[in-house]
Amino acid sequence: MIRHRNHWPLPVSILLALLLGLLPLPEVLQPLRPYWLALVLAFWVLEDNARVGLGTVFLLGLVADLAFGGLLGEQSLRLVVMAFILQRFRAQLRFFPLAQQSLAIGGLLLNDRVVSSVLHLTLGEPLLPWTYWWAPLVGMLLWPPLFVLLDGLRFSRRARR
Repeated sequence: MIRHRNHWPLPVSILLALLLGLLPLPEVLQPLRPYWLALVLAFWVLEDNARVGLGTVFLLGLVADLAFGGLLGEQSLRLVVMAFILQRFRAQLRFFPLAQQSLAIGGLLLNDRVVSSVLHLTLGEPLLPWTYWWAPLVGMLLWPPLFVLLDGLRFSRRARR
């Protein structure tokens, strides 16, 4: 068997992450919405560092700011901080078991909430309610199935004849 790299999962997964971020949820479930774009970009920064770097993450953060209607540059800053930490520890994180990777991603998503809160506090913007601090836990629990799904889509197997 030869494994061939597919190029379509990267743009499709980013588009789906943006769409999932825009999907309307009931008010009760809104605080539990995972940061889909961060989860998808975390996968690509870890697994395909050559195609997804800090510049790409910054530009996708600006697209997300425009799509979600937030402060221009907020998601760019949050995503670049996350991607920088992932790149710094990429060699170690790639070889963690999936359960340990989930804990690390949960920590990064929690750090994302801290960065967002500090930014909102500094700019005098209203802070999110405390219930929004549950979203990193949901993201941490979604990491293993998302990782397995994207990793499976990243390569196709073709029989050698």
